[in-house]
Amino acid sequence: MNFQDKYPSRLLEDAVEAISSLPGVGKRSALRLALHLLRQPEESVHHFTAAVNRLRDEVKYCRICRMISDEEVCSICADKSRETRTICVVENVRDVMSIENTGQYHGVYHVLGGIISPINGIGPSDLTIRALVERIGAMTRAEGTAAEEVEMILALRGDVEGETTSFYIYRQIESYGIKVSSLARGLGFGDDLEYADELTLGRSIVNRQIFKP
Repeated sequence: MNFQDKYPSRLLEDAVEAISSLPGVGKRSALRLALHLLRQPEESVHHFTAAVNRLRDEVKYCRICRMISDEEVCSICADKSRETRTICVVENVRDVMSIENTGQYHGVYHVLGGIISPINGIGPSDLTIRALVERIGAMTRAEGTAAEEVEMILALRGDVEGETTSFYIYRQIESYGIKVSSLARGLGFGDDLEYADELTLGRSIVNRQIFKP
């Protein structure tokens, strides 16, 4: 019997199909994981599946920055010690985690939820760009805040799609007159933030430069 094509149990086959739907997990790896779960105590597997169910059903997205959160406002936005006039614009939640691990950034974030990618059918309206523009507008209108005191850091990947997204965002907020900067090019062209080492990423944040479209 070839277990790649035929399984001894329909339940096992369904589990393999489900696990292999995860990114980067092939059928062979999914089969190993499914058999591993079968060898675990019942309570451990139930705890695992319950945690995944709760993640999907109960996780929230911060109403301010769109970061994953257990509450309506994430711990970063709720932290009074953060520099709220500096917003770091990132593609996804993993990028926030990567930058936070450097310990070099003390502002707040805005998570776009992706980047503009026509080939993948992702346009500006599919991202949280409008919410970002509204957020910038509200900041510049706030009493006691001058536009030049507000900084937006474009911390997007250094490939064509990332640069296109940065340019689009810049054009949307250009009229507000705020400072717009981008990561220093310690990162190579095409690099994703989540794969950059903490030292390089930290230096890229500290040595950020004025964004030039």
